[in-house]
Amino acid sequence: MELQIKEIKKQYGKFQLDVTMEVQPGQITGLVGKNGAGKSTTFKSILGLIRVEGGEILLDGKPVTTLSNEEKEKIGVVLSNSNFSGWLTISDIVPVLRSMYAQFEEDFFLTQCDKMELPMKKPIKEFSTGMAAKLKVLVAISHKAQFLILDEPTSGLDVMARNEILDLLRDYMTEDNRSILISSHISSDLETLCDDLYMIDDGKIVMHEETDVLLADYGVLKLSEAQYEKIDKEYLLKIRKDNNTFVCLTKEKAFYAENYPEAVIEKGNIDDVFAMMIQGEER
Repeated sequence: MELQIKEIKKQYGKFQLDVTMEVQPGQITGLVGKNGAGKSTTFKSILGLIRVEGGEILLDGKPVTTLSNEEKEKIGVVLSNSNFSGWLTISDIVPVLRSMYAQFEEDFFLTQCDKMELPMKKPIKEFSTGMAAKLKVLVAISHKAQFLILDEPTSGLDVMARNEILDLLRDYMTEDNRSILISSHISSDLETLCDDLYMIDDGKIVMHEETDVLLADYGVLKLSEAQYEKIDKEYLLKIRKDNNTFVCLTKEKAFYAENYPEAVIEKGNIDDVFAMMIQGEER
């Protein structure tokens, strides 16, 4: 499924959300930003949990505000601050899910619960953080959803639990016409999972790039003042001065490696690129 977000606006006091982005069919798109940057507000806008003050949000070309109940069932959701009542057990929630979703895949859900060693009779309030996170993702993918909206689904998890969830999502994407919009503070998860990335800061998209391009072509140059004065600055995107060192972000890492072999050039990653996009200045 395809998601299009066109110039949506929402204001809270001095905070102004103003976002345009899209998720292509069959792709996983990541949304990166610090706390308060606008990730959760964007997700809640898509889901109609808050009313936007401008712009439009389309799912497969249809405004999300006009989706039927049947069409809404095609969306699977994990929000960072939502959960089931802690007094319920998985056995308790199965009939609830069965009544909520016309296409609830009960056999798949129960099989995955068993595979992930989620106890059927234990109150959810006694689940570990990893167990609760796995349950939320399982619910999201167990009703034939075609589009997943996942807000920090791996937050606070150990490596093993994170890998289990990421494997679930990769398996989910093996069927045609499925898409995912995901946010995460753990950049390594997004680097191995996402096809493309949006970076958001202070309510605005500051960068959009394919993940492979970001990892292959972006780099961070660390230059002395003398090196900075001589270097070709055409391909420098952002510049920050740390004491006597110039730290520069480029999308043409190979150009500088070939023409300035004496320069220190570090491979770009999501964290470094995002930090430079926020903290660096325009050339």
